[in-house]
Amino acid sequence: MTNVINFLAAGEETLPLEEHPSVLLPAAYDITWSLVVLVVVLILFWKLVLPKFQEVLAEREDRIKGGIQRAEAAQSEAKAALEKYNAQLAEARAEAAEIREEARTKGKQIEADLKAKAQEESNRIIESGEKQLAAQREQVVAELRREMGQNSINLAERLLGDQLSDDVKRSGTIDKFLAELDTVTPAGK
Repeated sequence: MTNVINFLAAGEETLPLEEHPSVLLPAAYDITWSLVVLVVVLILFWKLVLPKFQEVLAEREDRIKGGIQRAEAAQSEAKAALEKYNAQLAEARAEAAEIREEARTKGKQIEADLKAKAQEESNRIIESGEKQLAAQREQVVAELRREMGQNSINLAERLLGDQLSDDVKRSGTIDKFLAELDTVTPAGK
């Protein structure tokens, strides 16, 4: 209260709070000090916070760009690997077809070789059979000649009534009879 009395004694007629301050506009000293604080905060923000913020944004941007580039690189590598795989697959299919064709060719060759061997074996067996048959025929013919010779002697002895004792006569008669049989051709020929 002493201040109020001193103020009144100084000769001022109005008290400091008697003026009604504006509701929309603060006092000049409030605006001044608020601007000073705002400028200090802006300078601190500009010098300390904004560079860190820009650094973090740049780092994130680099990470995103790097991630995109890595993804594109991985995608191109995957495409290259797929093309390489498809090329290898096509090559393997061609090689498999070639192997199948070679196997078919070898199979046909083996089959032809086996047929040729079978034909040779068949011809050999037939030839062997023919030789054996010819040998048996010769044997049968020789036996038949002997039997026929003996039968002709027996028949001649019966017809003549006496025995042919002489071996020379006997063999001559047999040879003569067989020679006559050889000259006679069968009716079927």
